[in-house]
Amino acid sequence: MKVGIPKGLLYCKYHPFLVTFFGELGAEVIVSEDTNKNIFDAGIKYCVDDACLPVKIFHGHVNFLKDKCDLVVIPRIMQLWKNEYICPKFCGLPEMVLNNLNGLPPAITDPIYATSWKNLYSWAQKSGNLLGKNNRQIKVAFNKAIEAQKNHKTGIDDEGYEIKIALTGHPYNIYDKFLNMNLVKKINNLGMGIRTAEFTQEDILAREADNLYKRPFWTFVRENYGFALNSAKEKKVDGIIYVSSFNCGTDSVIIELIKNGLPDFPFLILKIDEHTGEAGINTRIEAFRDMLERRLFNESHISTLG
Repeated sequence: MKVGIPKGLLYCKYHPFLVTFFGELGAEVIVSEDTNKNIFDAGIKYCVDDACLPVKIFHGHVNFLKDKCDLVVIPRIMQLWKNEYICPKFCGLPEMVLNNLNGLPPAITDPIYATSWKNLYSWAQKSGNLLGKNNRQIKVAFNKAIEAQKNHKTGIDDEGYEIKIALTGHPYNIYDKFLNMNLVKKINNLGMGIRTAEFTQEDILAREADNLYKRPFWTFVRENYGFALNSAKEKKVDGIIYVSSFNCGTDSVIIELIKNGLPDFPFLILKIDEHTGEAGINTRIEAFRDMLERRLFNESHISTLG
């Protein structure tokens, strides 16, 4: 059986688990191409207008796979941590895709609760049964997939740059080069290093979020807020760049919380959608870099005089 896995949304973080699991069950795993113009255009064509750009692009990845596989995986990721959820659109992602695209093969759409081994294995068991596998085969594949995920490292922590930036936002906005117009390379080419949230421990992220008046309901809120606040307070970076998708509900909360928590810290918000022009992104990053350089030079000059 050919199992299709779309290279969109949280694929960038959890693909070792998915690819290993279905591969160990004997399936031929078909992964969609990196996001490109054809996938981008198809996603915009088939998805509803008011969805965020990453969800539209996910539609394009599924469209790419629909004639190439016998079964397509549409991850309905509900929870990664207890008492937190991912995003409303993740909860309803399969329904969006199945109703917007015609001619799809059967899909794996069961909810994924990754809050414990038992909860995640429940999803794996249902998925493995669809491939006609028994419990022993599923458990072996599941354990190998867990191990592959544990050994997978993501994130950026550049060294050797005079200026360092905390690059934050939803991971698919950071790591999809087509979606963000190769933002990481642009920042590095301007002489700025990058640090991402993967290099901040989970307990630190949670501790920063505990200072809020209410526990965050969404995982992305806790992670991005905690990373931004900690990076600034510990002076690990000189500025923060937040990559945000237009029409993202959770981003609208996160950005305001960071602004309130760091009113005087350099903070650039880059909003992206299908109409965002590369020239505008370049100009804003260049201006931000110039501002940081002047700020650092003035602080250094004052310190020398003192």
